[in-house]
Amino acid sequence: MAAAAVHLTMHGLDLRRSPRRSPAIAARRLVVRVESKLEEDKRSEIVTKRKKGPLYALKSLILGFNGSKNVEYQGAYKRAVEKAEEIFFSVVTQMGRYVFTMMSTGVILSIGFQLSGGDPQMNTVIWYSWLGGIIIGTMIASNMVLEEHCKAGPRNVVITGSTRGLGKALAREFLLSGDHVVVASRSPESVQETIEELKENIKAGLLVTKGKDKARLSQAKVVGISCDVCKPDDVRKLSDFALEEFGSVDIWINNAGTNKGFRPLVQFTDEDINQIVSTNLVGSLLCTREAMRVMNDKGGHVFNMDGAGSGGSSTPLTAVYGSTKCGLRQLQTSLQTESKRSKVGIHTASPGMVLTDLLLSGSSLRNKQMFNLICELPETVARTLVPRMRVVKGSGKAINYLTPPRILLALVTAWLRRGRWFDEEGKALYAAEADRIRNWAENRARFSFTDAMEMYTENTWVSVFSLSVVCAFIILSSSSGT
Repeated sequence: MAAAAVHLTMHGLDLRRSPRRSPAIAARRLVVRVESKLEEDKRSEIVTKRKKGPLYALKSLILGFNGSKNVEYQGAYKRAVEKAEEIFFSVVTQMGRYVFTMMSTGVILSIGFQLSGGDPQMNTVIWYSWLGGIIIGTMIASNMVLEEHCKAGPRNVVITGSTRGLGKALAREFLLSGDHVVVASRSPESVQETIEELKENIKAGLLVTKGKDKARLSQAKVVGISCDVCKPDDVRKLSDFALEEFGSVDIWINNAGTNKGFRPLVQFTDEDINQIVSTNLVGSLLCTREAMRVMNDKGGHVFNMDGAGSGGSSTPLTAVYGSTKCGLRQLQTSLQTESKRSKVGIHTASPGMVLTDLLLSGSSLRNKQMFNLICELPETVARTLVPRMRVVKGSGKAINYLTPPRILLALVTAWLRRGRWFDEEGKALYAAEADRIRNWAENRARFSFTDAMEMYTENTWVSVFSLSVVCAFIILSSSSGT
């Protein structure tokens, strides 16, 4: 009994002050007090472990010197410091990416000039050209970032094949920007389920967002209609429905596609080939034609989704799929020449390899081990593509997820990516979609600083490298001593 009293006293419970009452009541109340105190200590220990960090430790030290004991003040400051830590490390990460981008372009230029037999005395020219590329590239990337931030007003967006996978992730990202979205798929039931799910996402987002983000999200609207992109009448009904709901279409994304697995051509049935070609190629042709028709007056942008084989490279085990994507690239080239004076921009969007049913259907264990290195989740890809789709200009642009910095990062960190999505037996390790998008609006407040820096570094990388080379040749050609 004495030992128990000592243990309870350590947790703030003193048996010696118990009032006179029946032993049963006293025991029950003591048990409740003990359990409550132990639970409180456990929560306090978890919070303490969770909120340890350099900024929090510094503030705790300052509070210790000042002798502050205000519990409410300390609790509020803990939350503020935790938020400050999150922002601080995001800024440091993005700034690190920027510095790495600048330094890598400088190293590449220097090595390139040296390997080409450059005179060591031309080092000054190399660094001046690098500096010129940084200045001009920074201006170009900053302009794109400011356009994304300043260009107000919701876009009216049509996305085919948007009841699952990347299509639904794209729709969710557009809604987060306050846009109006039409989802479309063959199945009326899938369309209705997706609409209800996205509406619930919007409601949940409105509860956690504040200020401008909340005002923007409140403008979001999602509707849908069943559509088989292989049927001209269905495609026409889709465009008429979009015009009836929103009055115009600003962005049309041909995302509907199918693959039917990885296997030799001789193992594909007639139905498989017909469905792949009809959906991927004929469907994109019909939808592009209809989108150009409805956008003819006010203008707009059409995106066809790129894929393996679009550049004419071989796609063993997916020959049918690859041939349709190659056909879409030819369509892109033809329409650029055909509609030079049109107000409609025809573009491609390349998501890379995305963990969707389209990719995983029929994939082997070896395929999944490769997916660990280069695949991404639909939400991750959509988060990158949508801001760039919203501010695209002109025609013939390629909106790619796998930019040079991302490819370089994937190659450098390949050994760390093993077992990222699948284990050695091919079992999926990533969370289900419902868990991945929990608190999606809170975690994806539109146009955060990290988004700006991400767009900035990605666009600057190509600009700096190419413009540095241009500046170098200009300096060399204008130098009288060369």
